[in-house]
Amino acid sequence: MVNLEWYRTFKAIYETGTLTGAAEALYISQPGVSLHLSSLESYVGYKLFDRTSRRMVSTERGKTLYNFILEALLKLEEAEHHFHRSTEKDTPTISIGMCFETFQITLEPYLPELPFNVIIKFGEYPQMIADLDNGILDLIITPQKDGNKNLEYRAFSKEVIVLVAGKDTDISGFQEFHGADPKLMETWLKQQRWYGTTGDMEHLIRFWHANFNKRPDFKPNYIVPNLSSIVRCLSSGGGLAIVPDFLCKREMERGEVKMVWEGNPKIENTLYFACRKGTIYGKEIELIKTVFEKEMA
Repeated sequence: MVNLEWYRTFKAIYETGTLTGAAEALYISQPGVSLHLSSLESYVGYKLFDRTSRRMVSTERGKTLYNFILEALLKLEEAEHHFHRSTEKDTPTISIGMCFETFQITLEPYLPELPFNVIIKFGEYPQMIADLDNGILDLIITPQKDGNKNLEYRAFSKEVIVLVAGKDTDISGFQEFHGADPKLMETWLKQQRWYGTTGDMEHLIRFWHANFNKRPDFKPNYIVPNLSSIVRCLSSGGGLAIVPDFLCKREMERGEVKMVWEGNPKIENTLYFACRKGTIYGKEIELIKTVFEKEMA
């Protein structure tokens, strides 16, 4: 089925005559408008506009399509206005990509205070970077970056991948072996109860390989939905886990989770803000950045 947003974008281009005008009318980025149009043209199998230096001129088939869908789209827009009550007209909508845990720890409490609409997307970082370049996302929080010249990266924080334990975990055995024999350290660790997340053991695998020069040859005892769940479980009792340090900073300060080992060498990730150069949402994005810099200082 055709994405309804493709039709809405097509209508906006037809009525404004430019990609920029359509982007401003829909409060999305110009690359997003281009992506919607190319997707629709690919679907229908023919050009809908002739591109000139100044305007997008509708083809005959474009005119036919416009006349065919106009009444239905107007009816949908009428329904939207009727059933959606907004305190402010023409409010910008910013689409942001990040991992679930980062959102929960930093931005989630601030959402009711933001003076614009926000769409949050979770996913894999390479896909987020591609969506940012294509105009689907306006800002991403990422430990990865590429060489795309259309994107702008700015480092703002670091996270250290660490071994932590619940407050009730006896770690005296590990402290006895720590710094002595890596094999004894590994043996003690494998005898403990571990937490992991569904389908993502990246932190555990990286930490184990960096410190013991091999992949972990055991499975966690408890598999939970995400890293935030792990921290909550550790706060309630015992067990071990490998997590980014910023996710359990508050719990460690309260004594609910304790640091066991930062590893040798430490595994650090630099976190970046990434956005498109020349974005029309510079003011809104700067406000989001301020929130992250405050919470992850």
